Amino acid sequence: MTTSPSSRAAIPAPDGSPKDDMDLQLDGTTALITGAASGIGRATALALATEGVRVALLDRDGSALKETANGCRDALVLVGDVTDEDQVAAAVDAAVGSLGRLDAVVCCAGISGPVGSGIEDIELADWNAVFAVNVTGAFLVLTHALPALRAAASVSSSASVVLLASDSAVVASPGMVPYCASKAALVQFGRALSVDLAGSGIRVNTVAPSIVDTPMSRGDLGSAAFDDPGFPVQTAAEVAAHVVYLVSPRSRAVNGTTLLSDFGYAARSGSPA
Repeated sequence: MTTSPSSRAAIPAPDGSPKDDMDLQLDGTTALITGAASGIGRATALALATEGVRVALLDRDGSALKETANGCRDALVLVGDVTDEDQVAAAVDAAVGSLGRLDAVVCCAGISGPVGSGIEDIELADWNAVFAVNVTGAFLVLTHALPALRAAASVSSSASVVLLASDSAVVASPGMVPYCASKAALVQFGRALSVDLAGSGIRVNTVAPSIVDTPMSRGDLGSAAFDDPGFPVQTAAEVAAHVVYLVSPRSRAVNGTTLLSDFGYAARSGSPA
């Protein structure tokens, strides 16, 4: 694992639009974001930095991570693998040491694994890899981050964990069994953890978006699928806005829940009536 600081002024907003007038009360707080090199993780890092949050960014891709840091203010770059406990422990220690405290953890690191394959064609190693990143990675990060989150909550009565799941936790597409199962596990992990931490001042919530225009989605579906999609598509910045709200004290009553942002698809009946 390597670390390096980066210091540049925050951009106006992650999608280039003007900031709204709602004060999310995040200025001066701190956060660790995993999977921050691209996609939703990058958008979340930029959105939090725009709100005045001092961020530590963790990902395996060091060069892409530095690009994210260039859009943040005084970001700490942490190159490491969330499936390696020693690297996770070192990253969390470095984040707390540099930031001085840890008010929030956002777990965005994730992989899709084999897409388009039935389970009889999926190797055990590929199945395990999906769960190692999507579920065990969050477990490792939070196991090591909880002491710092507890310390922050004891001072401010407010600390937050946000896990990035997917609408695939509640609905399924063909050929995505490992991904769907891992995201469902992540949702229940967050719910159970919120119960364990009740009364501690640490809230745990999950965001579960439908299709988001990210490099991973384009890799799975093909870039052509986004040229004239027959389905609604979110931007990473839109999902990041949900995350930022759940991190903020403005959502202090929201705990142990999943924000399903899927344009209402899961609410619709398949009945032709």
